[in-house]
Amino acid sequence: MPPEDPMPSMPRRRFVVSLTAAAMNGVAGCRHRPAGSSPRLFLTSDGRTGWIHADGSGLHWLDFKVPGQATWQPGPFLSDGRRVVFLSMEPRRDGPERPFEEYYTRTPTHLWIHDLDTGTLEEIATRDRLAVFYTPALLLSDSRILVQVVRNRVGQLFSMNLDGSDSREFTRPDEGLPYGLSLSPDGRRVAFHLASPRGYEIWTCDAEGKDRIRVAGHPDHLYFGTSWSPDGRWILFQDCLHRQDPGHDWSDLCVGRPDGSGHEVLTRGQTLWFAATYGGPAGRGGGSNMPMWTPEGSILCCQRSPEARVPWEFQASRPDTDHFNRDFLPDRARGGTGIARIDPVSGRTTTIHEAQEGVWLCRATVSSDGRHLAYCRAETGKMPSLWVSDMDGRNARMLTAGHKGLGADHPRWLP
Repeated sequence: MPPEDPMPSMPRRRFVVSLTAAAMNGVAGCRHRPAGSSPRLFLTSDGRTGWIHADGSGLHWLDFKVPGQATWQPGPFLSDGRRVVFLSMEPRRDGPERPFEEYYTRTPTHLWIHDLDTGTLEEIATRDRLAVFYTPALLLSDSRILVQVVRNRVGQLFSMNLDGSDSREFTRPDEGLPYGLSLSPDGRRVAFHLASPRGYEIWTCDAEGKDRIRVAGHPDHLYFGTSWSPDGRWILFQDCLHRQDPGHDWSDLCVGRPDGSGHEVLTRGQTLWFAATYGGPAGRGGGSNMPMWTPEGSILCCQRSPEARVPWEFQASRPDTDHFNRDFLPDRARGGTGIARIDPVSGRTTTIHEAQEGVWLCRATVSSDGRHLAYCRAETGKMPSLWVSDMDGRNARMLTAGHKGLGADHPRWLP
């Protein structure tokens, strides 16, 4: 999410924060999965990161004993599937009733690499530091990373070595903020959405930020998030009609060719749940809800029931001091969301989990072998729990309600 609104009518999307900070001893690490064991998932809860097996066993919360770090979030894996980038944030440099953009990006962050086998934690991106606020945007290789750097409330991407040296501009500070990045299967091109004065557009470029091609863009459409198809022929993204929906609750599913041709809208009527929100007054959360490709090339997404309405209503007319800016109005809520699979060629939709009244499913993600589906399930006014099922929806079961029952979010399968 950009530090400032590129368009006054388009509220900021949420920053993708996920990596962090310093080489320290005393790390309680998890071990790489033994051959033949149940696949594992990362999850976040109460500012912590944990992992759990798909059969519900082995719930473990990582305890990085690094002073002064308030939250930890996992980012991308290196190619060995054993080392993972983490983001940590220090306590927020905060003030009551101050606008979000005035304090959030002044909070120091750190990037780290955690080894799942050895339990070690090593801080990266410390050399020639450009600003206090770094977040990982994309691993280009095992030696080079794209980092979002925010200076004077303006975000910019830099390509740098993992230690922070040899930083190079990937974007200019005056063109808007690219995020929602993804790397093509051959590692040669990057897709992203660009939050600019023209709106939110989908672009591709080479690994140096050059040879740019616009895939989709229109001032009335907020195009968001990118994901390459397994064969590298399509880019997946969402389309929110932000002028009618300033809270970005809903969207449609789109694909386009990396060369800018073949833009297709696969759903109609803003049927996808885009800005997932959950919880009640005592505890709440949310974040962008992204569709994903399955290994065989279909698309997983979370769809709403007809006329569904979320209990957390966005308040467009008042200042945003928490980057949530919603009121909890459960009496107005109706419907729910389920999970579906869409064939991008035929457009055929297959329902995996039906939408139910007062039940909100989000964060659908498929295991690398295509056998397991993980997702979050929240009832109206409650925090989400982590569930898993077969890919056809059978054998659905809850894995965990999170750390101390405080909710489970952002599941991601480990390699």
